[in-house]
Amino acid sequence: MNRIKTVAVMGVGAVGAYFVWGLAEKLGENLWVVADGARAERLRTKGIVVNGKNVPLHVRTPSQAHGADLLIIATKYGALQTDLQDIAAVVDQHTLVLSVLNGVDSEEIVAERIGREHMLWSLMKIASQRVGNEVRFDPAGTLGVFFGEPGWEKPTERALAVAELFEGSGVHYSIRSDIMQDIWYKFALNVSKNLPQAMVNCGYNGYFGSDHVQWLSRVLRQEVVAVAAAQGIDIHDENNPATSNSKATRPDARFSTLQDLDACRPTEIEMFSGAVVRLGKKLGVPTPYNEFTLHLIHALEDKNAGKIQ
Repeated sequence: MNRIKTVAVMGVGAVGAYFVWGLAEKLGENLWVVADGARAERLRTKGIVVNGKNVPLHVRTPSQAHGADLLIIATKYGALQTDLQDIAAVVDQHTLVLSVLNGVDSEEIVAERIGREHMLWSLMKIASQRVGNEVRFDPAGTLGVFFGEPGWEKPTERALAVAELFEGSGVHYSIRSDIMQDIWYKFALNVSKNLPQAMVNCGYNGYFGSDHVQWLSRVLRQEVVAVAAAQGIDIHDENNPATSNSKATRPDARFSTLQDLDACRPTEIEMFSGAVVRLGKKLGVPTPYNEFTLHLIHALEDKNAGKIQ
């Protein structure tokens, strides 16, 4: 595996902005943001604001970014299917791909289009917030990106090449020996901590101040544990270090699903409870609490969209 010299980032929201911010100084003009049309023009003109500072962007269309050494996919889950054509346009024979979306199936969705040989499995641990054109996060408290290859206990050359890229940049990283277990631990964390607060409309402190919010968190997590176990993945240990998200979470923190509802944006509930329900049906595992949550969050989306009063 050759050294990674060019990086394309698709999606510069709350997660993608972290990579642009972290790699901008190290890569300069070899760091590209993939976009086209009106969105590309807006990004070229305005850039993005990260922690109060404007970050200029080197914007390329998917065809212009073709052949990037590394593609980082940080789009919204709901846009992933429509983005597959652009992803395929960027990827060349040697291109590595990190899909840093939350959830447990984005790698499989992308791999079905471009081939598993391009993929490194990964997850993000970051507490970030996007408001309009600005993204804010705590650089020191952000654990960053965790990545590896299923079935490999030692780092592969591909993983080491990505580590070399991140070394000396602002991006925090960790190579993992059991990335699939880590991904499912993170997924359980997202489902159990993202969704109850979105249903209740409360900050992170709701998990410590209300027995009822704690109960919601617990039963949602139990269903994820059962679905994972049906696939031979053990994530029952709530004290495993992989269950932690960041070094410090503000008591008033509002995670991505609630942020989306606050901003009247479509949520990624299909990536969370939707995936639990779909896999549960496939594997014969009951998931009634996640099914209820799926419909409740969709109902709140309908309310935001004016479909119900």
